[in-house]
Amino acid sequence: MARVLLLIPTSSYRAKDFLDAVDAVGATAVVGSDQPQVLAEAAPGKSLAVNFHDIDSGVATIAGFHGDYPLDAIIPTDEQAAVLAAAASHALNLGHSSTRAVEIAGNKHLLRQALAPASVNSPAFTVLSVDDDPSKAARSVAYPCVLKPLSLSGGRGVLRADGSNSFVEAFFRVKQIIADAGDRAGPDHDKILVEAYVPGIEVALEALLIDGELHTLALFDKPDPLEGPTFEETIYVTPSRLDDATHAAVIAATAAAAKAIGLAQGPVHAELRINDDGAWVIEVAARSIGGLCGRTLKFGAGLSLEEIILRHGLGLPVDSLEREAQASGVMMIPIPTGGTLVSVGGQNAARNVPGIEDVRVAIAEGQPVVPLPEGDKYLGFIFARGEDPATVEAALRTAHTALEINIDPAEN
Repeated sequence: MARVLLLIPTSSYRAKDFLDAVDAVGATAVVGSDQPQVLAEAAPGKSLAVNFHDIDSGVATIAGFHGDYPLDAIIPTDEQAAVLAAAASHALNLGHSSTRAVEIAGNKHLLRQALAPASVNSPAFTVLSVDDDPSKAARSVAYPCVLKPLSLSGGRGVLRADGSNSFVEAFFRVKQIIADAGDRAGPDHDKILVEAYVPGIEVALEALLIDGELHTLALFDKPDPLEGPTFEETIYVTPSRLDDATHAAVIAATAAAAKAIGLAQGPVHAELRINDDGAWVIEVAARSIGGLCGRTLKFGAGLSLEEIILRHGLGLPVDSLEREAQASGVMMIPIPTGGTLVSVGGQNAARNVPGIEDVRVAIAEGQPVVPLPEGDKYLGFIFARGEDPATVEAALRTAHTALEINIDPAEN
C-alpha cells in the first residue's frame, strides 16, 4: 500500500479533506506536523514532527523517517509547507517541481523578478527594507500602488496606497503585520514589496501541472470588487462567466508564468486581473486553493480536488479532470470587526437557503477574531451549488445575510 506524507501546518483547515482523500485512493497517511504535541498519541510510522521553516533540518528528518517507513509521495496541504515538500521530494527522488521553482512561487519578490523578462503581463515593482524611511520612498513611487509582505497569503498584509500619506501609513502597518507573523513571514521578513496597482476584475485559476503542461481544473470569478485599500476575498464562483477568449487568455498567461518560474508538476493556484490590456498575473502559487474552498470542486465521477492531487502525486490514473456540470461557489465569511466571537446565529436559516450545501463556522465562540489584513483567518465558509453561477452567487449572498454575527469588541 502506498504511503503518503501529508505536511499539515497546525493552522491548516484542510487536514480532514486530505486524510479523507488518502483513504479514498487506498493509501496510508503519515501526518507531518510542525507542532510535536499534536502527534503525541499517534501510532509509530503514522506521524512525524518536522520543522517546516528550517528546510535542511526538515529534509533530514523526513529522509530519516523514509529509511524506516518508505514514502511514495510528499504532499503539502498549505503554502507553509510547500518548499519543504519540494526539497524533501527531490532528496528522495519523488516527482515534484524543483525546490527553486516552489521558492519563487512562494515569494512575491522572486515571482516578480521571474516574470519581468517573460512574455507575461506583470506589474512594475520595487522592494523596500522594513528599515527604510517610508517618507522618502513615498516620493519616488507611482500611485496608486500596493504594498505587501513577500511570503504571506490570503490577502494578509496587502494594502493599497493612493498618495504619500497613505503610503507611509500602509508601510508601517505592513511592517507590523510581518513582525506579528513571525516564522510564517518567511526568510525575507525584513522586506516589503511595492508594486503598481493593476485595475480590473480579478479571477482565480485552479490547475494541475503534469510534466510541464497546464491542465485547467476550474476558473473562479470573484464578483466582489477588490479595489482596496484592503483586499479581503469573499466569494468565488465557478464556472466563470468570462467569454471564451478571455478565459483562454487567463490560461495562457498562467501557463507562461508557470514556465517562467520553472514549475512542472503538481497543483497551481493563480490570481489574475483582467483589463483592456489583457490578463495580468498577480500571483502563482505551487499549491491548491486554500481554506476549505476546495470543497466547491468535484471532478469526473465525483473525485475531490484533494484526490486529484494525491493521485497525481502517487502516479495513479485519473479518469477525468473535467469539473462537474453544476455551478458551485464558496463565500469566505469575513470578520466584520475585531474582538471576541460571542456567537454566530442564523446558521440553520442560512443552510435552508435553496442551493446552500453547508455553512461552516471555523472559529470557536470565545476566541479572538481579527479582520484582514492583520488577521489570517476567515470566520468560516458557506458552500453552494446550482444551475448557473448567478444562482450560486445569489444563494451565497442570501445565506450570508441570514447570519447574525455577534462580536464583543471590548478586547479589540
